[in-house]
Amino acid sequence: MNPTPRYPFPDINALPEDIQAKVLEVQAKAGFVPNVFLALARRPAEWRAFFAYHDALMLKEDSALTKGDREMIVTATSAANGCLYCVVAHGAILRIYEKKPLVADQVAVNYRKADITARQRAMLDFAMKVCLHSHELNDDDFTALHSHGFNDEDAWDIAAITAFFGLSNRMASFSNMAPNPEFYLMGRVPKQK
Repeated sequence: MNPTPRYPFPDINALPEDIQAKVLEVQAKAGFVPNVFLALARRPAEWRAFFAYHDALMLKEDSALTKGDREMIVTATSAANGCLYCVVAHGAILRIYEKKPLVADQVAVNYRKADITARQRAMLDFAMKVCLHSHELNDDDFTALHSHGFNDEDAWDIAAITAFFGLSNRMASFSNMAPNPEFYLMGRVPKQK
């Protein structure tokens, strides 16, 4: 059973035109409106800022991080933060990008035992330290990343994604944002042709 959102979603028809257009674009692409788009739309200025930063991090093209890497960071750190919405939603996207139906569950429960590369494990080690113990980061953490081909700009990307989703995790959790049912099956079973 999904919890009742603490803050009711606004009527999509009452949203500012730019937000309404983006929500409808996402709906056309995904086949449904992810709850985060409506939950945050109750405060249009914050919605715009949130999704501008989200897109700057998650759609960045000049980075060594793949789309799958980014979703893996979100899934692992969201699990550490206890955010059901983000684990389920971004886990679904992770399964699709990595083309591995089991990877999101593995990463969310224990990424150290997941079917991922040594490079991805090093990336998640760094992300988890940013997530849980950022005040303890030191040169050794950067050296470990460098040994797997990441540079300091990649470290920034990993840290920024981790930090941004720390905000997202807390907003989703405090507001009782439930994952859309559609997310649970995405990437687990082949699409019907």
